[in-house]
Amino acid sequence: MTVKIRPVKNKRDYDAALKRIGALMDAKKNSKEMDELEVLSILVEKYEDEYFPISDPDPVEAIKFRMEQMGLSQGDLVNVIGSRSKVSEVLSGKRNLSIRMIRALHERLSIPADVLLRVK
Repeated sequence: MTVKIRPVKNKRDYDAALKRIGALMDAKKNSKEMDELEVLSILVEKYEDEYFPISDPDPVEAIKFRMEQMGLSQGDLVNVIGSRSKVSEVLSGKRNLSIRMIRALHERLSIPADVLLRVK
């Protein structure tokens, strides 16, 4: 079944495109259905970027998320940020990150520097 592909301009178009994408998820490689799936995915992504933008995370939330991913405790950040009190102050939002801290967090925890540089 071939569907006429059109721009995703509103919620109704978006819902219809998502439904069709769901039906095409098992499309065979190099098939017309796979081509349709790719085009619809691009259209949906464009719509989502415009109407459901995802902003960069808060620097402290990014640090906490990475700590959770890596199974780290606050104590594990002492050698990255500094003293226990500095770690506690940074994670509670009472202390801003210094350039030295940003570099260390970027290098050791692979947190993008642009995320760490964001100001609240």
